[in-house]
Amino acid sequence: MNNSTISDIFSLLSKLSDIHGENSFKSKSYSVAAFSIDKYPEPLIDLPKEKIATIKGIGASSAQKIFELFETGRIQALEDLIAITPSGILQMMKIKGLGPKKINTIWKEMEIETVGELLYACKENRLKLYKGFGEKTQQAISDSIEFFQKSQGRFLFAQVIELSEEMTERMEKMFGKNNILITGDVVRQNEIVDALEYVIAGSESHINFAMEKEGFVKENSDDGLSFKTNEGIILRIFPVDEFNLGYESIIRSGSESFNKAFTELISAEECAGLDVKEIFQKADLPEIPAFLREDAGIFERFKQENTIIQQKDIRGIIHSHSNWSDGSNTIDELAQACLKKGMEYLVISDHSKSAFYANGLTEERIRQQHIYVDQINAKSGNFKIFKGIESDILNDGRLDYTDEVLQTFDVVIASVHSNLKMTEEKATARLIAAIENPYTTILGHMTGRLLLSRNGYPVNHRKVIDACIANNVAIELNAHPNRLDIDWREIGYALEKGAYISIDPDAHFIEGLDDVKYGVLVAQKAMLPRERNLSSMNRLEFESYLKKYKNRQV
Repeated sequence: MNNSTISDIFSLLSKLSDIHGENSFKSKSYSVAAFSIDKYPEPLIDLPKEKIATIKGIGASSAQKIFELFETGRIQALEDLIAITPSGILQMMKIKGLGPKKINTIWKEMEIETVGELLYACKENRLKLYKGFGEKTQQAISDSIEFFQKSQGRFLFAQVIELSEEMTERMEKMFGKNNILITGDVVRQNEIVDALEYVIAGSESHINFAMEKEGFVKENSDDGLSFKTNEGIILRIFPVDEFNLGYESIIRSGSESFNKAFTELISAEECAGLDVKEIFQKADLPEIPAFLREDAGIFERFKQENTIIQQKDIRGIIHSHSNWSDGSNTIDELAQACLKKGMEYLVISDHSKSAFYANGLTEERIRQQHIYVDQINAKSGNFKIFKGIESDILNDGRLDYTDEVLQTFDVVIASVHSNLKMTEEKATARLIAAIENPYTTILGHMTGRLLLSRNGYPVNHRKVIDACIANNVAIELNAHPNRLDIDWREIGYALEKGAYISIDPDAHFIEGLDDVKYGVLVAQKAMLPRERNLSSMNRLEFESYLKKYKNRQV
C-alpha cells in the first residue's frame, strides 16, 4: 500500500466526516494527515510505528488509524461512514467544484441523493435558492456533472441527437452517402443511448484505416468495430457487404423479438441488393419505422393504426414554470415564446406551497398571479394563458391546497416530489388518492424517475391507469429528457382503456419549451395518435375538454 493510496483514504475520511457534520477539528486533522502522507518521501508501510507517530501532521488519532489500516486493510471509522452514506452522495464527491459543505447542503437541506437528481435540480433553477449557490455556481456544477456523465458511457437521447446528426454527416463524407446507414438506439428513439451505431458498406480493414486516419481511437469490442469520440460516446460500426446494407440496417435497428419474426418472413438472401423500402415491399409488409421495431406484434398493429403523432401536432404548452416559482422567465416571456412557436395556449403551472425549495406559491401569491394572468389575457387576442398549478401530492394522497383554492385553477397537475421511497402498495395508493381528488386534471410524471439517475418509485401501472380513466384524469408524458415519464411501454394499456395522454415539457426556461419534441419521439414508440394527446388539442378543443371534465362534471 503506497502513500498515495493511504492519503486518498484519509482524504475520503476527512470529507465524509465533514459531510456528516462530525467534529470539524477531527475532519481537519484527517485532511492534514492526508496532505502530510502524500508528501512524505518514504513509504509509510516500511516505517516502524514509533516513527510514523512522529511525522509532522500525523497526530495520535491518525497514527492509530494508519496502524489499523496496515493490520486489517481498512479503517473501521471510514467503513462506518461509507455504510450510512447513499451511493449517490459518494459519487457526488467526484464532481469538480463540490466540496463537503456544499454536498452536505445538497443532501441534508435539498434532500438530493444522486448526481442525476442534482443535475435536474440545476436545470430547474433549484440550487440558486440556497445560500452559497448563486447562478454562476449552479451553472458550474451543471457543467461539471455533464462532463462527469460523459465519462460514464451512457447518455440521454437529448444529449446525443445533435452529435448523432453531425457524426452521420461526417461518416457520409468519409464513406459515401450511399454506403452508410445509422442504426441502433438513435433511430429507435430510445430514451438511453449506449452508442452511435452505423452499418457501413466496406471491409473491416478499409473502415479501420479510414477511421484512424480521421483521428478516432479504436476500442476493444466483441461486436463490430468500436471507436471513442471526443464527446465520450462510443461509435460502433458494423462492416457489411454493399448488397446487404439495407437488410443489416433493419436487423441492427430491431429488438430480438422483432428480428426473429422478421427473419421468419424474409431471408437475408432474398434481401440482397435491396434498400430498406424495397425489402419491406418484398416481404409484403408496411415499412415499419425503426422506432417501432420492438416486438413481433407490430406487423399487425401498424397495418391497423398508423396515424402516429408528429411534432407538428402539438398546439399548446401544458406544464411550465415561471419566475413566480423556480422558472427563469416571466409569464409574459413564456407566452411570447409560445406565440413565436405557433402555439395557441400556455398552461402556467408553477410549484405549489409544499415545494418550498422551489419557491412554491402561497394562497395569496396564487391570487396575485391569477390577476396578472387575467391582465395578460385581456391583451393577448386569440392566445390564452390557462391558470394552472403543479400541486404536490402529500404522503396521504391529499393535494396541498384546500378545495376552495384548487377550484380557482383551470388545470391542476398532481405530482409527487417528496418522500419518494415507497413500497408499490404505498405509492399506488398515494397516487390513486390524488387521482380521485375531483380537482385533479392531470397526473404528473407518474413514477418520479430520473433517467440514468434515479429509478422511479414502484407503482402498479394498471391500477393507476384504471383510476385515471375512472376519474377522467389525463396521464402526463413528461417530456423533460431526464424524465420521459410515463414510460412509453405503459401507454399502450392506457390507450387501450381510453385514457388521454398529455405530452408536457415541464419547462423552467424558454428553451425548455422545445422539450416537447422528446415527448413526441417516445410517444411515437407507443403509437400515440394525436387525438388522444391533450396538447394536440387546439385552444377551443382544450377549453371544451377542461369545461367538460372540470370537477368531474361529465
